[in-house]
Parts: sequence; C-alpha cells; structure tokens
Amino acid sequence: MKPSLYAALLWLIAGQATAQGFAGLGTEAAGFSIPQSPAIFDFPADHGPHPGYRIEWWYLTASLTGPDGTDYGAQWTLFRSALAPHDAQGWDGSQLWMGHAGLTTPDRHFSAERLARGGIGQAGVTAEPFAAWIDDWAMTSTAPAGADALDALRVTARGDGFAHDLALTTTGPLIFHGQAGYSVKSAQGQASYYYSQPFYSLSGTITLNDGVIPVTGTAWLDREWSSQPLSETQDGWDWVSLQFDDGARLMGFTLRDRAAPSFTAATWIAPDGQSQSYRDGALSMTPLAQSRVAGRDVPTTWRIELPDRALDVTASAINPHSWMDVSVPYWEGPVRVTGTHPGRGYLEMTGYE
Repeated sequence: MKPSLYAALLWLIAGQATAQGFAGLGTEAAGFSIPQSPAIFDFPADHGPHPGYRIEWWYLTASLTGPDGTDYGAQWTLFRSALAPHDAQGWDGSQLWMGHAGLTTPDRHFSAERLARGGIGQAGVTAEPFAAWIDDWAMTSTAPAGADALDALRVTARGDGFAHDLALTTTGPLIFHGQAGYSVKSAQGQASYYYSQPFYSLSGTITLNDGVIPVTGTAWLDREWSSQPLSETQDGWDWVSLQFDDGARLMGFTLRDRAAPSFTAATWIAPDGQSQSYRDGALSMTPLAQSRVAGRDVPTTWRIELPDRALDVTASAINPHSWMDVSVPYWEGPVRVTGTHPGRGYLEMTGYE
C-alpha cells in the first residue's frame, strides 16, 4: 500500500476525532448526501455501497460454541470511507476501505486490520451478486436464486494466529432500526440509515495456533451508512446486540456526549421477527464493573434495562481483554447474558482513552 494512502486513512478516521466526535464521525458533511426521513430502501442495491455518503459498514459479529462447550466470538467488518462525494477509477478513486477481523476465546483475543484504496480491485462491495472483500477476506452470498442476497453467506478472514471460515443461513427477516431504517443518533438530529440481519444460524471452523476447531452458533449483521452520524461532542458509544434463549433479540446503544446527557436508542425484536424501536430514554445501560484493558479502564459488565419489555439483564464479557488493537482502537467481544432474559450476544465500546 502507498504511504500516502495510509496517511489519508489515518487522517480520515483519526485526525479529527478529538474535536469532532469519535473518529471524526461528527465532522461537517458538506457536499455529501445526508440521510432523510422517511427512509426508502431498494434491494438488492442497498446491500451494496453508497459512494455519495461519507461512511458505511458491513459489520458481522458471531457468538460461537465449540464441541466441548467453550464459548468463542468472531468479528468481520468492512468499512468504506469517502475522501470526497464523487469517485474516479484507479489510484484517483476517493473511496478508502478498511477491514477488521477479530477472534475471541475465554483467555485470548486476536485482531487484525487491512487497508485498501478503492478503484483498483483490492477491496470493494458488489450488490448483485453480493460480495464484500478486502484482500483475501471475503463475505460472499451463497443464497439461492430468488432469495435475498443476505439469506446465506460465507465469511472468511485470517490474521496473525487466527482464522475463521463460517457458513451462515437466516431464520428470520431483515430488521430496520429507528424510524423504519432512519436511525437518529443525537438530540441535534444526526442520523444514519441502519438495518440488520440478526437471525443467522451458522456452522464452520475457527483456527488457532493449536489447531482447527469446528463451531456452531448465531450471528448478527449490521448495515449502516451516513455522512455525519454523530454530533461534534459525542465521544464514543456502548452498543449491544443480544440474542436471548427465548428467541427474542435486542439492539441497543448509548452515545456518550461530553456536553450533554447520553443519547440512547433500542430495537426489540420478537422471535417471529416483529420489531419495535425505542427512542432516547427508553433504554438504560449502566456499567457495573470495569477491567484494566490496554492501559485504560473499560466497563466490561453492564446492567441493561428496557422497562417496556420487562427486561433487566446483566451482560458480562466472556473475555474482558477483547481489545481491537487497530488504527482507532476499541473494545469488541462476546458477552454472556443473565437475568430476566438469559442468552448471549456482543458488546462494542468506543472512545475509551
């Protein structure tokens, strides 16, 4: 990769982070498209990229179980960032790509990062047929003709000391967060387009230094794009995707703000796929315990309450040291859930300095 590309990527994702929201996501979006309400989606096209918007991601987390009952977690993410609201071919392209992969065991955590420039084929996404890739990491549709492209996927990645190869199939519909996919992120009205496929079952393998391990489990894919998803004073977020033993699911987040109260949102998903979105204030996320991780204190046990659903659970990290050691580092790992709705899921936390 050209040194200039690496410098551009770091400027884009980190250079304005302190002044304008976490990782610069509160930066003014002059010239870029802005999400509008009501959201209107067009599939399969919207499974693909939206180059007129500044930031976008395809974000998979998976809760895994080995043959002996050991819990594991896997992450596969592809980020698209735009330097300008137009595009060109080759090295003149304005689209930058970044891939993150992670694998978590009860006592180890692995992370890897890939960086690429759009327009040269090293990374990208196609909507039909659906495929997302960066170098040799790939998320590819294996869905039959006539089905939604995300109904079945193969996901592969590898890094120093780990790899995963997962086959996913859906058992439920796409879920649209916020106002039918228009997801408000602040009291000032910053927003994104946001939908998920939270109904994957999976099988496959993970590879560690001590061998290949067959795994089964569940997964959750997030799709989101915007141009200014945060306000300038929002410094990070705490996000969960929880899959309960009774078949219900929850997406919830709190966005921390140095100048105002935190902003929250949630989506409750019934076992049959019916969903209800909740606006700011309905969800409560309270840190219960911290861990010293990568030289900083990070909350790795949370109380999560959604009174409208009589939900009161505790989410505890399977491995408190699930630190993604990448260009803009963050915490990401699987959790066990106890309380009114036991289950498991994933926790992501950003902006902890």
